[in-house]
Amino acid sequence: MSAAYATFGLAPAMRAGDVCGNGSPQLHRDFMDFVVNGRPLLLQLADLDAVSPLASDVPPAILGAQVRSLLLETDPPLADGRYVVYACPECEDLACGAVTAVIERLGDDIIWRDFAWQTAPVPDLERNGYHGIGPFRFRAEEYREALERLLDDEPPRRRVLLIGARAAVLGKLAAALRSIGIGADIAHDVSDAMPEELMTYGAVAFGRGVPEDERAAVRAAFARAHAHPAYVIGLAPVPPLLVAQLEQALDRTPPAQRRLTRLLATPDEARLTVGATCRVRLTAYRLDRLHRVHTEEVLDAILDPGTHRVPLDPHVLRGESFLVARTTGGVITTAVVR
Repeated sequence: MSAAYATFGLAPAMRAGDVCGNGSPQLHRDFMDFVVNGRPLLLQLADLDAVSPLASDVPPAILGAQVRSLLLETDPPLADGRYVVYACPECEDLACGAVTAVIERLGDDIIWRDFAWQTAPVPDLERNGYHGIGPFRFRAEEYREALERLLDDEPPRRRVLLIGARAAVLGKLAAALRSIGIGADIAHDVSDAMPEELMTYGAVAFGRGVPEDERAAVRAAFARAHAHPAYVIGLAPVPPLLVAQLEQALDRTPPAQRRLTRLLATPDEARLTVGATCRVRLTAYRLDRLHRVHTEEVLDAILDPGTHRVPLDPHVLRGESFLVARTTGGVITTAVVR
């Protein structure tokens, strides 16, 4: 066991939801990631689709129980002093697989060691251990302060307000958002809304047809309520594209810790900047002259950190077009600039 200390902290993270083509939604999850030596631990585990036990979208009593468990105030949930560090974002069932570790107190220190991928009551450390991760020695005071501070923080606002003129598009968008776990309401005038209600929204989406004076009135109503949601002007009346825009707006992950950091596109090329190795799916949406939506998968590959140039077919992206890049930890959108 190394005598060197590692720093411990927490940072907001997101598992991006998705409205899948086969009709099965992938849940949007907000959670707090463990930051070890200034870097999110999840980013050290390659392209893992998982969330920590510190989910922001669970009742306070459940979150409190998870915090007390990590503070070693209750018995370990698994054999041999093991704790779940990351689990399936859909069901959190051990059978789906989870990253676990032994967490123990050693004098005034907290030790995390023997990380493993676990699907059974006892993991095979030789075969499924993360041999390059840990052990980590944390100062108990720093460790406790970070976890207890979580109980005092305001939970993220995961509701969005939709404002637009096309009722059919708004209805489809609201249904798609709700299917992945994001609350959505439709309104045209919020001037009489109670401040407590406006405070529950994390984002406001305006349709492209909403005039600027109406947008200004909505912003003024939120300002009077001392609410500060993210404001989004919809790229196009395409529900999957709008869902991605709103998830991007709701993402509280610090920019330096995101997997996807920048996306620019022309009809010939997309430039995507990746902050950590991850699998990326790049999808193009195009509106033709009759406003019909055409969808094409442009890329599905594992990308290393850095800026990547992805060739595009200008004949495919003729007209009004948009790109959405997705990975397990985030989503980013852009219009194709001509």
